[in-house]
Amino acid sequence: METLIGQAPSGGLKGAGAAAADLIKDVNLASFRQDVLDASRKVPVIVDFWAPWCGPCRQLGPLLEKAVLAAGGAVLMAKIDVDQNPEIAQQMRIQSIPAVYAFYQGQPVDGFQGALPESQVKAFVDRLVKMSGGASPVDDVLEFARTAVAEGRLDEAEAAYAEVLQAEDQHHGALAGLAKIAVARGSLDEAAEFLAAIPEEKANDAEVAGARSALALAHEAADVGELGPLLAAVEADPADFQARFDLAVALHAEGRNGEAIDHLLDIVKRDRKWNDEAARKQLVKLFDVLGFEDPLAADGRRRLSSILFA
Repeated sequence: METLIGQAPSGGLKGAGAAAADLIKDVNLASFRQDVLDASRKVPVIVDFWAPWCGPCRQLGPLLEKAVLAAGGAVLMAKIDVDQNPEIAQQMRIQSIPAVYAFYQGQPVDGFQGALPESQVKAFVDRLVKMSGGASPVDDVLEFARTAVAEGRLDEAEAAYAEVLQAEDQHHGALAGLAKIAVARGSLDEAAEFLAAIPEEKANDAEVAGARSALALAHEAADVGELGPLLAAVEADPADFQARFDLAVALHAEGRNGEAIDHLLDIVKRDRKWNDEAARKQLVKLFDVLGFEDPLAADGRRRLSSILFA
């Protein structure tokens, strides 16, 4: 999938386009004050103590660099070869490598020793971004993409999600977003592939659940038929719950979510136990697709609660 970084929000993921040399530097005794202490007055600076002969250093270094680049300038990184700069290592009391310190406002504020898995490295960098009051560029791009989807600008949203995946190739929010775009375009097999790529530990995330529900509803919509006959069936027999249920599915497929919610709530009000509570369960799927903040979903949840607990 081709990325169009220029279509992301202003600034975007600067790490994807900015020179790595602006964010990651080899530092020695002469440049330590400027590149670490002075630079940390503006943003946190991660100092990676390493050596060419150190195997764990060679594993950790690229993970740190990837996370720093993904942060797009919200943090910087200084690499210090302890063999070439023993004075700094001694002053920092480095006993073994890899050793990582984070400086902010001229002072060490966090750190760890030894190699870490990528998820913990990312969490370390994210803590530093939040510590300095910055917002993660990934979060900014995701918010841009969500807004673009809501406004029907699917190409721009797709480009933004793809940009996030350049920085984090298994980001569950970006994969879920791409799955929802694929559903909107009718590419259900592609949507399923995006969902299958989401790490198992993120399978129950709200965005992932929403994308999964969107795909399930799209499959259902393909089986229920056209709106006209369904409307006629409901008008002829308001208690034909299956026709009303299918009508709600078809209405959602047409983007008429308010009407879909009304019909499902009508079923729940008339017979909440019908078909093993199918209408209530369908409402939960629909609310997942719309998202927690959506006004239709919020109103629907309130109305559903008033029926169930009346």
